[in-house]
Amino acid sequence: MKKIVLGLSAMCLIAFTSCKENAAQKIDEANIAAAAKRDADASKFPVLEFDKTEHDFGEIEKGKSVSTVFKYKNVGDAPLVITDIKSTCGCTVPQDWSRKPLAVGGSGEFTVTYNGSGSSTVSKTITVTANTEKGKELVKIKAFVKDPNAQNKPVQ
Repeated sequence: MKKIVLGLSAMCLIAFTSCKENAAQKIDEANIAAAAKRDADASKFPVLEFDKTEHDFGEIEKGKSVSTVFKYKNVGDAPLVITDIKSTCGCTVPQDWSRKPLAVGGSGEFTVTYNGSGSSTVSKTITVTANTEKGKELVKIKAFVKDPNAQNKPVQ
């Protein structure tokens, strides 16, 4: 037992005394500058600004497809990358957006097509997934879908 304690004590003594280098001497000023720049850039985000956040198609006939274009601009401090655009259901289809990075000050657009399903007042949300600070931005469409065979009126 004494041999084991003596052996462990000797190993600990060797381990603690073998690190004689000062850690402060190993710091490279170039690495500090690179890390500071990286940290500053990490706090910069693109900002997605839409020309409109909601579009009202008004009154449409059941089954009639309608489309609108949402225009956007990058007003932030970093390139904007839109990774996905989805709607709340299959009746609303977002399409035609660029998956390439959009430079600061650049603009783009995407089309949203609604197939006229449903009845009465319909509202759909489109989620834009991007590298903004929030990560997701929302736009909406709405319409009053009338069935030509029924006697319904828009709700005011």
